[in-house]
Amino acid sequence: MKFPTTFTLQQISEIIGSEFVGDTNFPILGMNEIHVVEAGDIVFVDHPKYYDKALSSKATIVLINKKVDCPEGKALLISDDPFRDFNKLTDYFKPFVVSNKNIADSSKIGNGTVLQPNVFIGNNVIIGNDCTIHANVSIYDNCVIGNGVTIHSGTVIGADAFYYKNRPSGFDKLKSGGRVVIQDHVDLGALCTIDRGVTGDTTIGEGTKIDNQVHVGHDTVIGKKCLIASQTGIAGCVIIEDEVTLWGQVGTNSGITIGKKAVIMGQTGVTKSVPGGKSYFGTPIEESREKLKQLAYTKKIPDIIKKLENK
Repeated sequence: MKFPTTFTLQQISEIIGSEFVGDTNFPILGMNEIHVVEAGDIVFVDHPKYYDKALSSKATIVLINKKVDCPEGKALLISDDPFRDFNKLTDYFKPFVVSNKNIADSSKIGNGTVLQPNVFIGNNVIIGNDCTIHANVSIYDNCVIGNGVTIHSGTVIGADAFYYKNRPSGFDKLKSGGRVVIQDHVDLGALCTIDRGVTGDTTIGEGTKIDNQVHVGHDTVIGKKCLIASQTGIAGCVIIEDEVTLWGQVGTNSGITIGKKAVIMGQTGVTKSVPGGKSYFGTPIEESREKLKQLAYTKKIPDIIKKLENK
């Protein structure tokens, strides 16, 4: 998430009520999670296990819960609760804005686009030309839809990330200020759910086709010309490269990469990153030929046991 203008270290510290280490005029351009940070961004860290990763990341401002040596060229925001203060910044820069009509006045809808009854279009949504949005679709604030996109009934685009911190009082939600970006000529089936990024974008690439009842988690990036079948669940922060096929009821772990032109067979659990250009099956995931051989061998076990018993 980029800020509308450059803020100083002191200004940000005043918004969240924290101490800081660095020049008062140190420039801050935005805020992001660790996997998408750039120079000028704030990243938060609240566990010693991840201090080094955050301090050595591309982020130049680290919101942290302990006073540590500040790396050269960077600045620190010292907070007793970085998770809480990251939420404060999301509320400040991307606050929830109540809608009072089905199609927000601030939305932009292209020529030739058809909106069927009961479609909801949130604030600052951009929809391109020649799209078809079927009945009862909800497109939350700040989403971007390209040209020639079809979205079937009941699909929800831009719901919050499923991201919580377990506290003694219960689960504390990390607020979402990111977007969903759907590129040109994407088809989305009925009852799909595409969550927005926490601070960045959840992206579906040009020409990708998605079946009914598919879930795409926050900050996931799906490439071009992918084919994703029904009841697939894709976790957050997944990278699916171009021309990947996911057959029905595939599930993935978060933070993995599926390589270009990989084929994932139905009901596979993608528990780790896999290279492209191959077919995969099973849980835990393996190349499909190897997995199917193992299953064939397993069927022979009773006969082997009987032969051993008869000796």
